[in-house]
Amino acid sequence: MTAAAARLASEPQVERETAQERVYRELREAIVTGRFVPGRPVTLRGVAVELGVSPTPVREAIRQLVAERALVMFDNRRVAVPAMSASRFAELCLARALLEPELATLAQPRMSRTDVDAMAATDAEIDRALARGDTEGYMRQNYAFHFRLYRAAGSAVLLPLVESLWLQVGPFLRMVVGRLGTGYVVDRHQAAVRAIRAHDEAALREAIRADVLNGQEIIGRDILTRQRT
Repeated sequence: MTAAAARLASEPQVERETAQERVYRELREAIVTGRFVPGRPVTLRGVAVELGVSPTPVREAIRQLVAERALVMFDNRRVAVPAMSASRFAELCLARALLEPELATLAQPRMSRTDVDAMAATDAEIDRALARGDTEGYMRQNYAFHFRLYRAAGSAVLLPLVESLWLQVGPFLRMVVGRLGTGYVVDRHQAAVRAIRAHDEAALREAIRADVLNGQEIIGRDILTRQRT
């Protein structure tokens, strides 16, 4: 055995991710970035085949996501992202606009220069995704931008609440961006980055609040109103 191998063998091993944890993580990412279409059911078996696992970890992960209101379960072993209504969307936006600036405020003093530089780099990726009309890339990088900030808060209370809100609204926002195109998106991220660098709490709160509420009027008028008619 080489010295390097002996050293590795003597070091405590990092706990491996279980199949259920991996399925849960991958399903969460798929939901948040909008790869599930609201109201369109999928089978547990189909999800298991796509992820290359047995139905058991899929069933457990989906049960957890149903409890988080990210999915609804039907009697025929099918699940779906809940369809969106105007009133539900308005409440989700209100909750996000209230909670996310608070979480950003908690995170700001704990942000390192590396964190802020990473957010700026992610925002550049967002700009490139918007320029080429890459909806999935935009959704994925937008999530990464916000949660690089939010996770820095170290909050065991607010972070799970905000994660739940993103799970509920993500698929609908993906559908909206897909229909309206990326051109309507107004990027408030640069203002947020500037506020963090300047240690300007009020400016950060306003940037996050404006980013959350961006496009709400357009969505209400062009998507949800049309659904009611």
